[in-house]
Amino acid sequence: MARVLIVGCGCRGQVLAGELRAAGHAVRGTTRDRERLPAIAAAGAEPYLGDPDRIATLMEALTGVTIVCWLMGTAEGAPELHDGRLRMLWEKLVDTPVRGVVYEAAGPLDPDVYARGRSVAAAAHATWMIPLRVLEADPADHPGWRERAVEAVSSLLGG
Repeated sequence: MARVLIVGCGCRGQVLAGELRAAGHAVRGTTRDRERLPAIAAAGAEPYLGDPDRIATLMEALTGVTIVCWLMGTAEGAPELHDGRLRMLWEKLVDTPVRGVVYEAAGPLDPDVYARGRSVAAAAHATWMIPLRVLEADPADHPGWRERAVEAVSSLLGG
């Protein structure tokens, strides 16, 4: 099976981690907050302390990863996570074993933020030919979001 990195492994990320683990995948989940590491572990993911605002802190988390889930859709006050930081992540992925990205493009932020993120992800996908799935499910619809997120990862893995 595959190893999936969930960047932004909060509540929804932990649910996704549980679903992916149940399907037999190895999962690593990131958080900026050391106090959240036990919750990530309890969800079945390998916890990793890293900050998406500082892409360099995520580089070791990419070791052995096949799919990256960039779950920043509800990261309020952080439009840069859908622009410069997202672009920087894609630039780093070229030299890793990552072969697919799920980009979350829905949530409470200004729609222009997600439009910019989709544009950055699409341009990176076209440049480096790393497969992309854009997750546009409403994060407030937990069952629907979970289903769409699992489908996005599965489709990148050929399932």
